[in-house]
Amino acid sequence: MKLLAGLSLLAVPLFTFTAAAQTAPAASPTPSPDYTQDSTWLCRPGRADACAVNQDVTVIQANGKRKIEKFKPAAAPQFDCFYVYPTVSNDATPNSDMTPGPEEMAVAASQAARFASECRVFAPLYRQVTLTALRAFIAGQPVTMDRDMPVSDVTAAWNDYLARDNKGRGVVLIGHSQGSNVLKALIAKSIEPQAVRRNIISAMLIGANVAVPPGKDVGGDFKRLPLCRKDDQFNCVISYTTFRADSPPPANSRFGKVPDAGMVAACTNPAALGGGKAVTDAIFGTKGAGTGSAAMGPWTSDNLPVTTGFVKVPGLISAECVSKDGFDYLAVTVNGDPADPRTDTIVGDVSVGGLVLKDWGLHLIDMPVEMGNLVDLADRQAAAWRGTPYKARKR
Repeated sequence: MKLLAGLSLLAVPLFTFTAAAQTAPAASPTPSPDYTQDSTWLCRPGRADACAVNQDVTVIQANGKRKIEKFKPAAAPQFDCFYVYPTVSNDATPNSDMTPGPEEMAVAASQAARFASECRVFAPLYRQVTLTALRAFIAGQPVTMDRDMPVSDVTAAWNDYLARDNKGRGVVLIGHSQGSNVLKALIAKSIEPQAVRRNIISAMLIGANVAVPPGKDVGGDFKRLPLCRKDDQFNCVISYTTFRADSPPPANSRFGKVPDAGMVAACTNPAALGGGKAVTDAIFGTKGAGTGSAAMGPWTSDNLPVTTGFVKVPGLISAECVSKDGFDYLAVTVNGDPADPRTDTIVGDVSVGGLVLKDWGLHLIDMPVEMGNLVDLADRQAAAWRGTPYKARKR
């Protein structure tokens, strides 16, 4: 069966199943790649790479009127972004190689490139556990996948970034799915115990579960970095997993809950860090969420094509952090209006053979439903970290 071939899938089962459920990696650790070589980076500043892809957006208002919002990279970015991509590799091996395929390029263009409007973007290649290995694992087939290798590689890349590029600059850590879990391990082992934690503007760990005590912002997975609760807060963590408000996590979902006794999964809504429901600044891929989901239909009833790679639909999406039935998650509402010409639905559910896997929620669009909010929040937090007034850039 062709299983979950789309973007950013399956990282949570990988990192939450016990080690006994998997074949152990080889006893002798493989050396990490040489990150002093620019070829080991998917994205670096000043290059024509995956994070320099055009990010122009077609903005469609509720009345159907359109305009194109031109993307402008920051001329002199004042902070850095360090991005770790999700589970996307289709390499035939259990751990990927260091040659970027179209899937790595596409996900960086979708998730990381927009941050270049505010920061310098660094994205290391790393030998992630592949979709191939995870499909085999879920099917019950024998597979050897090294779960330590992704963390080891990204740690080496982080150390190279600090040595070559950081020079005391503030940095936003950004990850999704497997990338977020790798960053979670990096923070706990190599950032929180070190003085460099003061340079962390925020850690945006999207599409993964971060453990916190109920009603608390710190004390679970992280001992020093709390959850972000204000737009001008820094040295803090953003984390959420996404479900439709009318399709909450079923009992078998691995998103929105943690196995740790006495802990819950963190939920911070970038559109409303203080809590409550808020309209988000969603930015979607024009054609949808990839082959792991249904294709997106027309954005307006006149069926006019959209000529940019991205679409913004002001007012269409609202989100709120919800605690329900043992799960904590970001509940997404589509504010469709049958009386106007704009679409009343969005795609993003993980599906196999037309069957929606409700336990995955809207994992494929965890970032798009809040993309504009995430970018603006990074800039606000960076200004607070620098101690300078925040001034929104005109886009």
